[in-house]
Amino acid sequence: MSTLKGLYAITENRLMPAGVVLEMVKEALAGGARIVQLRDKHSSDGQLIALAKKLKRLCHSYDALFLVNDRVELARLVEADGVHLGKDDASCEEARQILGKESIIGVSCYNELERAIAAERAGANYVAFGSFFPSPTKPEAVRVSLDIISRAKSLLDIPVCCIGGITSENVHQLVQCGADMAAVISDLWKSPNIEAKARSFARAFEAI
Repeated sequence: MSTLKGLYAITENRLMPAGVVLEMVKEALAGGARIVQLRDKHSSDGQLIALAKKLKRLCHSYDALFLVNDRVELARLVEADGVHLGKDDASCEEARQILGKESIIGVSCYNELERAIAAERAGANYVAFGSFFPSPTKPEAVRVSLDIISRAKSLLDIPVCCIGGITSENVHQLVQCGADMAAVISDLWKSPNIEAKARSFARAFEAI
């Protein structure tokens, strides 16, 4: 199974019509996405169970990881590989108690190194910082300077994920600073050739 490195594809309802979500994710996986996160801020857990199970099977067929955004109970129900938690979600300790010691838990840390250090102490498997560039998905997101990556790498023993406005043109800046993963939404799903776009992201990590 994939490790926590490389292209981290995050689903987005507005860019992925319901009938083609699986096909779009399949193209990203074929291009080298190593992690896929199901992110849906509107549907109920019950409405997402069938899709989540299909996405998990698809990811595993490519030896990729499948995570769920925010929803710890949904992650448990579908036996996802893990969950990603934001500031207003369950705590890392609560998620670990529900999901078990083998599950992957990621924590959004925005521009807060102290939050990342606390997350690692609480048992997080990776932390995420951002937004590094203007984000079409979250235009109001706090902006983060590139140097937080190297500072985090010097302080933490867990992988560092970057998010926010990342494109195949600017991802190299993050990789050069030590980023382990790049979480991507718009630049991936808006591409007319998702597989080729995913491959361009994957190549950025092959040199490290």
